[in-house]
Amino acid sequence: MSMADRRDNPVPYELEPLAPREAVELYMDHREPELSKKTLQNHRYRLESFVEWCDQEEIDNLNELSGRDLHRYRVWRGRDVNTVTLRGQLATLRVFLEFCADIDGVTPGLRERVKLPNVTANEEARDRLLDDDRAEALLEYLETYRRASREHVIIAVLWHTGIRLGSLRAVDLDDYDNDPEEASLWIRHRPDTGTPLKNGHAAERPISLDEKYAEVIDDYIRLHRPDVEDDHGRRPLIASDRGRLSEGQIRADVYQVTQPCVVGECPHDREKESCEYRTYGRYSECPSSLSPHSIRRGSLTYQLRRGVPEEIVSDRCNVSRDVLDQHYDRRTDREKMEQRREFLDKLDL
Repeated sequence: MSMADRRDNPVPYELEPLAPREAVELYMDHREPELSKKTLQNHRYRLESFVEWCDQEEIDNLNELSGRDLHRYRVWRGRDVNTVTLRGQLATLRVFLEFCADIDGVTPGLRERVKLPNVTANEEARDRLLDDDRAEALLEYLETYRRASREHVIIAVLWHTGIRLGSLRAVDLDDYDNDPEEASLWIRHRPDTGTPLKNGHAAERPISLDEKYAEVIDDYIRLHRPDVEDDHGRRPLIASDRGRLSEGQIRADVYQVTQPCVVGECPHDREKESCEYRTYGRYSECPSSLSPHSIRRGSLTYQLRRGVPEEIVSDRCNVSRDVLDQHYDRRTDREKMEQRREFLDKLDL
C-alpha cells in the first residue's frame, strides 16, 4: 500500500497513533514478568525484522497496518528464513498484534490476517533443537536427582561438546584425560573395532572439558560405570553391563530423559503415570522428546550465540563452515550483526 493509499484510507478514530518500535518496547515491558530472559530476548529478535520492514516501507504508525501489508511482510521475510523459522516469527507477530489491538494501536482482529505457513513433520524435525533454557533445566534436574548417572553423562557431554552420537559412543576410558588442568576427551576413528567416525581420520581431535563436566564423568566412572569391555577388548566410557552401548541404546536414553514430563509438566495433557510414551521402545513417540542430533544442533547454536567464533565451533564440533551456516546456525541476521558490533567495539576500531 502506497503512502497515497494510506492517506485515502483514514484510520478509525478510536485508534491511537503507535510507532512500530514504540509498540515493541511496550510489548516487551508487558511480557517481561511472565517470560524468561531468554524467551523475551527471542521475542525481541523475531520482532526486530518486522520493525526493520516497517522502516523500509515507511510505516511509522501501526494504525495504518492492513492485511495486505502483513502478506507483503510474510513474503519479504520468507525470502531469508526457512519455513519453520518463518512460522515461529509470524506466530510471535500474531501475539504482538493482539497486544497492539488491546492498547488501541491496530485494528482489532488484525492478528488473524497473519497466515502461518504449513510445516511438514520432516521440516519440523530438521529444525528442532534443545534450547539453552531447557538444557539448563534438564542438567539441573540430572545434577540434583540423577547425578553421575549414565544419562547425566550422555546429556552433559553432548550439550557441552556438541559432538555427534557416534563420536560419543566411540570414546573409551583411555580417551578421557581427567587431569584438572588438561581435562579432555580424545575422539578417535577406529573402524576395525566397531567405532568409525562420520568423517574418518579427519574427525580425530581432542576436545577440552569444563571442570564441572569432568567431575560428573569422574563420579560416573567411580560410582556407576560397569567394569566391562566390548567385543574387541576395549573399555567404553558409555557402557552397560553388556559392554559398549549401541547407538540405538544411547538414542533411547536421550529420548527418554528429554521428555518434558521428566523435568516439568506435560504439554500434551497426559498423565505421566499412564502415558504410553513412558514405556521402553516408545520414548521417541513423545511429540516433545528430542534426539541426540537435536542436542547437537542446540549446542552449536548456543556456542555461536555466546560469541564463540565460527572457526572454533567448526573445529571443535567437526563441521564445515558451510554446513554450520546452512544447518546449525539458528541466529537471526540481527543477532549476527549485534555480535559483530560487540566484537568490533572491543577492538576499538
